[in-house]
Amino acid sequence: MGLSAAYTPEKHLDRMSQTLLDRIATTLKTPTALLILEDGTIYEGSGFGAESIRVGEVCFNTSMTGYQEIMTDPSYAGQIINFTFPHIGNTGTNALDIETDDPAALGMITRLNPTDPSNYRALDHLSAWLSSHNLPGIGGIDTRALTHRIRDHGAPKGVIAVNMKGEFDRDALVKMAQDWPGLAGMDLAKAVTRKAEVDWRQGLWSMEADAYTDHHNGQINIVALDYGCKHNILRCLTDAGFNVHVVPAETKAADILSLSPDGIFLSNGPGDPAATAEYAAAEIRTLAEANLPIFGICIGHQLIAEAFGASTFKMKRGHRGANHPVKDLATGKIEITSQNHGFAVDPDSLPNDLEVTHLSLFDGSVEGLKHKTYPVFSVQYHPEASPGPHDSQYLFRRFADLILNQRAERDSHASS
Repeated sequence: MGLSAAYTPEKHLDRMSQTLLDRIATTLKTPTALLILEDGTIYEGSGFGAESIRVGEVCFNTSMTGYQEIMTDPSYAGQIINFTFPHIGNTGTNALDIETDDPAALGMITRLNPTDPSNYRALDHLSAWLSSHNLPGIGGIDTRALTHRIRDHGAPKGVIAVNMKGEFDRDALVKMAQDWPGLAGMDLAKAVTRKAEVDWRQGLWSMEADAYTDHHNGQINIVALDYGCKHNILRCLTDAGFNVHVVPAETKAADILSLSPDGIFLSNGPGDPAATAEYAAAEIRTLAEANLPIFGICIGHQLIAEAFGASTFKMKRGHRGANHPVKDLATGKIEITSQNHGFAVDPDSLPNDLEVTHLSLFDGSVEGLKHKTYPVFSVQYHPEASPGPHDSQYLFRRFADLILNQRAERDSHASS
């Protein structure tokens, strides 16, 4: 059946635009949420989630999926996330797609208010889930324009406030944004690390069982230093054959060595790596000098750099998304990676004994390192995130092979 003679593409687009305007009309009339930047810019929107006020750094994430994992990633501590993808909330929330027990992000910014969930795994609406964690959300924001602003001028300090009566002390909120000290110099690993040691047993998701797998008998014993570790990193480690013993961020090298591990893993985490390095760098150096294989991800990568004398710096806008191309300099392979970091390693500060192994094809920043003498390597990106491609999961196997090869060499020397 043909289209009506009255139909034109222009009229269809007009109807779509009007529908969009209708959905944010309440925002324009009576704002129930505000996003306020440190320069006094105020974005008016429609509130969802909890009626609360949070202050932090405003950043953007370009991922098309995984909003619940992003909100619970400890690396987002201290940050308010502007989601560039418009359909946030459409798959609802559940109790499984989380990266830590309590969300680390401070709030979320969306183009539209979350829709009702449409997914067989959904247990709750995104707004209700946010409310249960006392997290605010603001919809009806031109997230594209906000992203351009952050891209051009850097990630600003900001406040997100939700009040369903529309009652706000705007001057006080502006001052709150201006008075917040910012992430530079802030050690947040202490705030998000686990408080006690634990043996991690959970493996990756099994579609057949509709559950996470359980591991008990890995070949390799490692200690994972938790600077804000994502659950899925630990799952990937257990699936690669490791028995994982997780310890808090401030654990001393002597205590770790007393456990007789085969290797050390340095996790992801939030905040300024230079601040965390004040207590972590010397311990990492001691572990490396014990000739233990070490693998670091995200802030773990940055802490390895700091431990051997390099420096890190705060990026203007950071890398946050699921489509970042990274080149492996040894093989020439290009990996499509998931990233979330606002600090990076300064390439000009690298000592001679650290070699760059991976580079970002977006801006040339350092994405991987290895030590020329010790069995130590790291990447800036997140091989566990798997936003579609599984390009980077070989790194977990590489860590296992490094330990097994070292064990074989040690056994060979002992028997000769």
